[in-house]
Amino acid sequence: MNWKLTRLAAVAAALSITGAASAQQQEVVRIGHVAPLSGAIAHLGKDNENGARLAIEDLNARNLKINGRSVRFELMAEDDAADPKQGTAAAQKLVDAKVNGVVGHLNSGTSIPAAKIYFDAGIPQISPSSTNPRFTRQGFNTTFRVVADDVHLGGTLGRYAVTTLKGQSIAIIDDRTAYGMGVADEFEKGAKAAGGKVVGREFTTDKSTDFMAILTSVKAKNPDVVFFGGMDAVAGPMLRQMKSLGINAKFVGGDGICSSELPKLAGDAIGDSQVYCAKAGGVEGEQIAAMKAFNERFKKRFNADVQIYAPYVYDALMVMADSMVRANSTRPSVYLPELAKSSYKGVTGTIAFDNKGDIRNGALTLFTYRGPARQELGIVR
Repeated sequence: MNWKLTRLAAVAAALSITGAASAQQQEVVRIGHVAPLSGAIAHLGKDNENGARLAIEDLNARNLKINGRSVRFELMAEDDAADPKQGTAAAQKLVDAKVNGVVGHLNSGTSIPAAKIYFDAGIPQISPSSTNPRFTRQGFNTTFRVVADDVHLGGTLGRYAVTTLKGQSIAIIDDRTAYGMGVADEFEKGAKAAGGKVVGREFTTDKSTDFMAILTSVKAKNPDVVFFGGMDAVAGPMLRQMKSLGINAKFVGGDGICSSELPKLAGDAIGDSQVYCAKAGGVEGEQIAAMKAFNERFKKRFNADVQIYAPYVYDALMVMADSMVRANSTRPSVYLPELAKSSYKGVTGTIAFDNKGDIRNGALTLFTYRGPARQELGIVR
């Protein structure tokens, strides 16, 4: 009996040593992800985070080896509540944890100040959804994005509002955030260049719920189009209040309002072909099937539809991992040059960056809503 126990103990010890050696050979690669997981647009933040989780799961299923060692990817998810102060705190937390890279933040207002923190630490940052031009114009070689910026998005919407929607008189409202102001500024430039007249510009905040005063002012100007620079959580109640005041103008917004949640937030004020928006990104040709397959896998895994940017988060994380494989290193300073010269075919298309870190040949997708259904109008590059 004692001999058997001794032998079992020896076997257990041997297995323990083997397991420890195996664990030593495996490298943990930590990827930070930051988005608002609390507050009015938490549904968009969770959508982004789930895109990152799906990428992590897929990478680990591949059993990748980098520099001869097995690697296991881990996600460090942080909540910035779409608040710049909380965003920089989250960025510093990830730097202190020595993450290998960061995918995020969702909002321009948090991505822009966080970029300096990542740059100082030498950690690559890829935003899947920040569109303010300033994000990649701060001179940081660690900063990238996988969607088109507001110059393209806002300007295209401005021209569309005038040439296609026939909006000759246009009112503009923005929420005073880096994103909302940025996209509204570019929309105004595009609309004026196309011959439209801006009859008024109003301001709110990203936390407001009562817009009756500014909408009363807008109604007095009788615009053909109302443009809103902000997010769906504000756009929904704004649409309801526009309807109650009898404002029948077309409602146009950027990617912040272009979610599957907007019809729920706006109710019957969404109308048919009354609301138009553009999403920074879009697929065509053979990529349509890849995006459809991704959406189906996402729905099966999380029991939720893609809101807006989950596929772009997925691709951002994948292109980062691909750069590590090509560099044969997970060290940020080593794989960063490979990331800068990426040409990666992802779910959302081919990802390649220009010298500022912006996506090359970025697409926009135009949408309208017919009741609760968001319908694609076309791709613009």
